[in-house]
Amino acid sequence: MSGDDAWGPGRVMVGVSGSLGSVTALCRAAAEARRRGAELWPVLAWQPPGGELAARRSAATILLVDEWQRLARQRLREVLTEVFGDAGPGVPVHGVVVRGNPGRALVELAVRDDDVLVVGTGRRGWRRLFSGRVAGYCLGHARCPVLAVPPSPLERALASAHRRNSWRLPLNSRQLS
Repeated sequence: MSGDDAWGPGRVMVGVSGSLGSVTALCRAAAEARRRGAELWPVLAWQPPGGELAARRSAATILLVDEWQRLARQRLREVLTEVFGDAGPGVPVHGVVVRGNPGRALVELAVRDDDVLVVGTGRRGWRRLFSGRVAGYCLGHARCPVLAVPPSPLERALASAHRRNSWRLPLNSRQLS
């Protein structure tokens, strides 16, 4: 038995937040897990509202930590159900909820040689300055291969529709075909 066999099947780890980018990454990670015959490990990392520093300043935070943890587990279950339904992704799933910085949490969990870490790359253009931090951190610090998944083509269309609705612009029916 080789050293790799002692670990069992490979793992495909993926950061999940519920955003369109993370859902795209989750779908790609499931496909990668099926292709490799690996387990799917969706990871939802959460931080207290206002961040860890704000949480340390408030005594009420201690009372709320269990509730925030419960809400994070519930959110992960909801995302997995929305994406895969009752049928599941077709591979074993081990959902993980972690308190901490998402990039750091993913890198600390994906430590095996046979791990693959899948992350969404976030938005394009000027908004990229304020997003993509998790993907950048993982690409720079991971000890395993990282698969960076670009945004879904639907993200741009969705953002365009949102802008059009918020500005109350009329819909051009020729764009629908």
